Parts: sequence; C-alpha cells; structure tokens
Amino acid sequence: MTVTHAPLVLSGMQPTNTLHLGNYLGALKNWVKMQEEMPCLFCVVDMHAITQESGYARPDDLVRATREVAAAYIAAGVDPARTPIFNQSRVPAHAELAWIFNCVARLGWLDRMTQFKEKTGKHKERASVGLYTYPVLMAADILVYRATHVPVGEDQKQHLELARDIAQKFNNDFAAPDFFPLPEPVILGAATRVMSLRDGTKKMSKTDESDMSRINLTDDADAIANKIRRAKTDPEPLPENKDGLAGRPEAENLLSIYAALSDQTLDAVIAAFAGRPFSAFKQALADLTVAKLEPIATRMRRLLADPAEIDRILARGTDSARAVAAPVMDEVKRCVGFLA
Repeated sequence: MTVTHAPLVLSGMQPTNTLHLGNYLGALKNWVKMQEEMPCLFCVVDMHAITQESGYARPDDLVRATREVAAAYIAAGVDPARTPIFNQSRVPAHAELAWIFNCVARLGWLDRMTQFKEKTGKHKERASVGLYTYPVLMAADILVYRATHVPVGEDQKQHLELARDIAQKFNNDFAAPDFFPLPEPVILGAATRVMSLRDGTKKMSKTDESDMSRINLTDDADAIANKIRRAKTDPEPLPENKDGLAGRPEAENLLSIYAALSDQTLDAVIAAFAGRPFSAFKQALADLTVAKLEPIATRMRRLLADPAEIDRILARGTDSARAVAAPVMDEVKRCVGFLA
C-alpha cells in the first residue's frame, strides 16, 4: 500500500556569522511565500554550527548568533504564530535519528559528498567526524518530521539526494514501505545563488574575509549603498540581452539581484537597463536594495533588543517541533527494535 505523506516544508540556516542578501534571496524570501502554501517548520541548525571549530570556540557567541538568525527569520516575514521557529539542538530526536541513519548510510555515499571535500581540501584528516557526517544529520533534520519539501540552494542538492537515498534504504531495510517520504528539493526564483560583490565567480558567503563582498541583513542604508557602488563590474555598458552576459559574471550577478528583489524576470531587467552605464544601474539597485532590506534590519534590531522574547518564541517553536517529531521517532524505534 502506498502511503501519501501530508505536505510539509522543513528548512534551516546555521547560526554562524551574520546573514546576508544571499540568505534572504535564496531562502528567507521564499520561506515567507511558502508558509502561505503549506505547513512549514524552520529551524536554526545550531548542531551543524559546531561541526567546525569556529562554531563552538565561544559558546556565548553561538547563543547570540542563534537569536540573531531567529530574529532574521521573523523580520523577513516568517510568522512564528503559525510557523514554528526553533533551534535544532533542543529537539533531541534530531540526534537520535541521525545515529540510526549513520547505521543506514554507507561510507561510499559520504565519500562522494563534494562539500566535505571543498571545506577540508588537503586536510581531511583534521576535520571533525561531525563535518563528515553533516549530510546524515541533515537527512535526520528533514525526515524526523517526514518533511516532503525542502528549499535548498544548488550547493545543497547533493545532500538532499543523500537524504532521499537514506530514506529509501531505511524503508527497504526495515520492511517499512513508504515510511519516510522521499523529500523534494524546492529551488525558487531568480538569484537563488547570489555571488560575491567582489568576485562574481564566488558565492556570497558569511565567512568571506571581506565585508565588502556581501550585504548583511544588519547593514544600514549607507553601508548598503556604499557596497553596491563599490561592487566589482567591468568597463562595458549593460547588455542588450542575456547573450551579452557571457563572460561577465559580475554584471549577471547584479542584474540577477535586481530581478530577485523586484520580482521581475532577468530578461525584463536587462530590457529596462540595456545599454546604460553601470553607474546609473548601481544607483537604482542601491535604492531598491535599501528599500527592501532596511525595514528588515530595523525589525531585527527591535527584536534583538528583547532577547527574552526571542527565547520564548524559540521555546514555543521547540514544543511544536517536538510534538511532530515524537510520534515519528516512536515508530522508528519500533521499526528497528528499540521499542516493542
């Protein structure tokens, strides 16, 4: 018998450094839309944050960063009254299911994960076991709620494919057909992969040494405008069509950001600015970015001024998440023989 799983969205972000424009366009903006379409759960993945040494060097910083990420979710438009927001570590079922999935997943599967290779380079032996098994914990994050849809960036699609493989193997190994759904990736909108303002070939990153490479969600209007004015471009005017973006990653990145912020297609933005100098386009982009992000920064500052309220929101979200995860874990334990 085929089981039909109720639609449910699960996603989260690490509380490491300040969130930026790429996080907003690639995730938060879409989360706000998705909560109108189906039930959602959004977590702050603090367990993932300690897979690298920088994540746990200062525990107080992790507490602060967790609150800041939760505040960003709310400031961007996620409504905690109907969409639970919680930090992953406060729902023990994530870790419980991750261990069971460690016993289901295979080393060969994890050896193929390109993000681990990119993060460790030639120093694999120095990496934590947690970083190596990061994708297994990610699978548990998703499947402990039997989530059916996962908003992800292109760089996370391989991890989601692994989650599907783990779900399928669990279902097969424990004679539980369709017990776990095979979650679907959801990649929405323009600029799902926002690039650095200093190098259009590299993804905008929270960990880039140059603060000028990104627009932080906490930046004020002057900082936003200054970063866009100084963003790397090339000497040519803006192109007449998409073909003119070939070999021009910085131009493509800035035009894509404008398209995403204005809810237009890239073609429409190119048509509006075709042939114009970057100076004119950058001013328009700065004005648009300030209009979209400054209200979020203002709301974040107001929320962060009351950390106790953020903690209460996270506690309520945790209760809701535990209520969803508990019956799933009970069934998992029966499947593997931990419960009669």
